[in-house]
Amino acid sequence: MLLGMFAIERIIQVGFRHRVLFTEGVFDRSNPVLRDVLWDPSAPDRARTLLVVDQHLAAAQPGLQQAILDYFRAHQDSLELAGPPLVMPGGEAAKASLDHVYTVHARIDGGHIDRHAYVIGVGGGALLDMVGFAAATAHRGCRHVRLPTTTLSQADSGVGVKNGINAFGKKNFVGAFAPPFAVINDFNLLESLPPREKRAGYVEAVKVALIRDRAFFETIEREAELLARFEPGAMRRLIHRCAELHVDHIATGGDPFECGSARPLDFGHWAAHKLEQLTDYRLGHGEAVGIGIALDTLYSKRRGLLPGAAADRVLTLLERLGFRLRDDALLANDDRGELAVLAGLEEFREHLGGELTVTLLRDIGGSTEVHAMDRGLIREAIGELMSRPGGA
Repeated sequence: MLLGMFAIERIIQVGFRHRVLFTEGVFDRSNPVLRDVLWDPSAPDRARTLLVVDQHLAAAQPGLQQAILDYFRAHQDSLELAGPPLVMPGGEAAKASLDHVYTVHARIDGGHIDRHAYVIGVGGGALLDMVGFAAATAHRGCRHVRLPTTTLSQADSGVGVKNGINAFGKKNFVGAFAPPFAVINDFNLLESLPPREKRAGYVEAVKVALIRDRAFFETIEREAELLARFEPGAMRRLIHRCAELHVDHIATGGDPFECGSARPLDFGHWAAHKLEQLTDYRLGHGEAVGIGIALDTLYSKRRGLLPGAAADRVLTLLERLGFRLRDDALLANDDRGELAVLAGLEEFREHLGGELTVTLLRDIGGSTEVHAMDRGLIREAIGELMSRPGGA
């Protein structure tokens, strides 16, 4: 006689609060935003905090570390700094090795940072990814606060719920989903960015506008010249709306931790991630995404999904913003003589598992999903892209 099965099953629901705050002069002693985020007046102790600062930012703004020390000294009745800020490499170097994660772990341990204390990352998206991963894995999760300092991280990556580092030649292979305790966008922290880095975040705004908000796309079109010369008001408007659309998708899209196969916020990214690898990160993330968006836009046109006039608007806007939409890496071959960028499709699928799901355009502000990509059409789209003038 077969024995029956006995099972206990319950549905576990966990709620998260996702806050993105906007301010200027976050480390000005008279600015209460950071103190109010960290300090709980009902808690028995001061808010103990470890700060990790992007090396590039520290070099570009030499007074920043002293401003941090002064801020915590001015609010020492409610805040406690666990040692001087830890300065660490930014950019993709931050995500190149677990050694950087272990360095943050060691400071979390040595600074007695527990699950009621805070780890603050101050820097670009790559540093925030690494610090967020360290915070998510120390004590099974410390409170993590992000202070993004690039347009790319303020508009996109810094307001997300992903953390991680690169491994085995793949982007974000090791990581965790962990919503930050809070994100604080300080526009003043963008002042020292070079033009290339100021521009990089624009591409994620174009991306999210294309898949979710036609009116936003049209606003970017109207303000393209202002954005190209980095007019502060236009940049603030772009960052605010882009961040809002990303947070809305995370909160209401039904799959914040990407348990399914769809990744609409990664429109254009299957090629972008591979292009970053193929160029050994000579192409920054924003530059690679610009090419990836252009490629998938032309592919959408060739699939008969997107009108040609709409496709031209997309590519023209990217070029007006200063993005170059062609790169020789698109033509690089692998050991089998196949276009190397095409391997990005399987890597994109494998990252989530399940069925390949690629977001394409059916209109400006409207998207659709496909589960197969015609490699012949991809080659045609690459050929069309490479035949365009050099761009910016």
